[in-house]
Amino acid sequence: MKTLATALMLSMSVLAAGAQAAEADQGPTRAQVQAELQQAKASGQYTFGEEGYPAAIAQTSSLTSQQVQAELAQAKNAGEVTFGNLDYPPVAAAETATSLTRAQVQSQLAQAKAEGLVTFGNMDYPPMGS
Repeated sequence: MKTLATALMLSMSVLAAGAQAAEADQGPTRAQVQAELQQAKASGQYTFGEEGYPAAIAQTSSLTSQQVQAELAQAKNAGEVTFGNLDYPPVAAAETATSLTRAQVQSQLAQAKAEGLVTFGNMDYPPMGS
């Protein structure tokens, strides 16, 4: 009888320990998830709908607004920044002129086509040299 009682007590304690471990592995509770959601909304990490997509990420910079504007003006003057079709191609790219004549460029193109290095349209794809 004592053996039966001891076995029953041991099995009950094992069951209780297993149930307690299962509760610990369940993950966050509903209240914890709701608290995390409220915190994400407050910090701007959560958005809803298309207007707030993607969520704005706070940028940190050591530059002032005036410094950024000065760098942008300098880049525009150097031809490194363009805006829209009016400024295309960039000024810096337009200034790099070639010393080849039109006839020389056309002969180089003809040679490249003959060697299969240049194709045009879908009929020549893939290039013969590949």
